[in-house]
Amino acid sequence: MKRLLSVLLTAGVLVAPTLAMAQHNPAAAPAAEGQIVGDAPGAAPDSAKGAEASTSGSGGEAHATPHYPLEKPSELDWTFAGPFGHWDLGQLQRGLKVYKEVCSTCHSMNLVSFRDFGALGYSDAQVRALAAEYQITDPSPNASGEMFQRPGIPSDRLPSPYPNPEAAAAALGGAHPPDLSLLAKARSIERGFPTFVFDIFTQYAEGGPDYIHNLLTSYGEPVPEHFVVQPGTYYNPAFVSSFALAMPAPLSDGAVTYDDGAPQTVEQYSRDVSAFLMWAAEPHLVERKATGFVVMIFLIGFAIMLYLVKNRVWADTPH
Repeated sequence: MKRLLSVLLTAGVLVAPTLAMAQHNPAAAPAAEGQIVGDAPGAAPDSAKGAEASTSGSGGEAHATPHYPLEKPSELDWTFAGPFGHWDLGQLQRGLKVYKEVCSTCHSMNLVSFRDFGALGYSDAQVRALAAEYQITDPSPNASGEMFQRPGIPSDRLPSPYPNPEAAAAALGGAHPPDLSLLAKARSIERGFPTFVFDIFTQYAEGGPDYIHNLLTSYGEPVPEHFVVQPGTYYNPAFVSSFALAMPAPLSDGAVTYDDGAPQTVEQYSRDVSAFLMWAAEPHLVERKATGFVVMIFLIGFAIMLYLVKNRVWADTPH
């Protein structure tokens, strides 16, 4: 048995270097069926090594993988920006009108109640009249056990244009439009380093409105040659998930009539509805910033007072 083990060990010592040399030198070992000599199984070709590539559907030309959105939103001037911001009630009322006449045909706002519009400067009578324009399915059945519809009341939430998400997807080609209640907080582009550090001090919270405005105003740009837009989608370089989306351009000049003399343009419509969606997502934004500013002043004053008290208490103590 000992002699057999010694023979096997000797054979292993002789064979192992030979196999190692064969693996190191591709020419010394035959290639497996279907494998390219010199490349590991599953390895990318040399043209794609070290960089991601995408190929257009027509020319086959390689292009670097894009990072979305293709166009990052510009920082706009909003009245609610900064620690001393405030809501422009006229702009919010115009944004509500844009939502009612344009956006509400597809998008819901299930977390907003009619009575919340009192914060936009509307009276109780105006809020009741606005709610009565909608037909609401009462959550409780009638005496016969049947569901029924009635005019809306201030405590009702804005109804969805579709009975359920499946019906919305079926009516819109398989794409379910998102609810807009919190969209201005949910859609925001990462600003990266070091910008986000300065945002802590400037209290930048307008990423959502900046993105929404950029998205609504970026339709109609020429499609680059290496992008293939599928049927039923529309090119938009401001979209956060791709270069095209299923929603066509919702706004056009003159689509909504303003009573206060504001410009009836896509630029103005997008600004107004973006501000309105920001208010819907965080209606207490201005109050929160004001409270935070007062708290910071108090903490700074309190820290100064503690420092002076410490010096007074330990003034006569030798160090």
